[in-house]
Amino acid sequence: MYLCAVFCAKMVILAIETSTRVCSAAVVADGQVVAECMDRESGNHARQLPLFIDKLLRETRQKGLKLDAVALSEGPGSYTGLRIGTSTAKGLCYGLDIPLIPIPTTEVLCSSLAATLKLPENSCLQPMIDARRMEVYTALYDAQVRPLTPIRAVVVESRESLTPNSEAVCFFGDGAAKCREILESENWHFVPDIVPNAACMGESAEAKMKAGQACKTTGEVAYYEPFYLKEFVAAKSHIKGLD
Repeated sequence: MYLCAVFCAKMVILAIETSTRVCSAAVVADGQVVAECMDRESGNHARQLPLFIDKLLRETRQKGLKLDAVALSEGPGSYTGLRIGTSTAKGLCYGLDIPLIPIPTTEVLCSSLAATLKLPENSCLQPMIDARRMEVYTALYDAQVRPLTPIRAVVVESRESLTPNSEAVCFFGDGAAKCREILESENWHFVPDIVPNAACMGESAEAKMKAGQACKTTGEVAYYEPFYLKEFVAAKSHIKGLD
């Protein structure tokens, strides 16, 4: 998908999202999407992301806009995807001398849901990122995408595995489908096909920039690391001679 808009902007942000199989990037200016690219199928972020960014930056220059910051979906999520997105974002920030704005991927998922559905004010949002088997990375948010619990890794065995709540709960993300049979009930509702979307990161990025939650110096950018949540454990190779 590729969308364009023409306007004069005060803050122009390149957003990058590579935490799941979906790869997306977008340029957002004052909350409006200037251009966006998304690939839901290939899972080949190392090849797709540079092509997306080149296309977006050419479009941005054609409109006479200049990047003010790079927003990054920081995790948790795929170790490989996060490393690709982080190294790309850090390189851009270092080369252009602009800030890096990390945003939790669970928050990006909630913003993507909010952009898709009109949520009741009493809704609670339970984004879920697949962490293999019946484990998910998750946190609870209110309908205004304000965090109610810390982000954590949870093995979902029942609704009590998560934060009990009597209000309406929407659960979604690539870790939610496998939990549907366990969680869905009168108050808990599964929302399909919600993916973290870079085009929905603009509002969060601007808010964090204004709140001073960005890596602004060269040193801060250089030493920034993605939010893995859990330590990476390499699997033992099945190839003879590599174990």
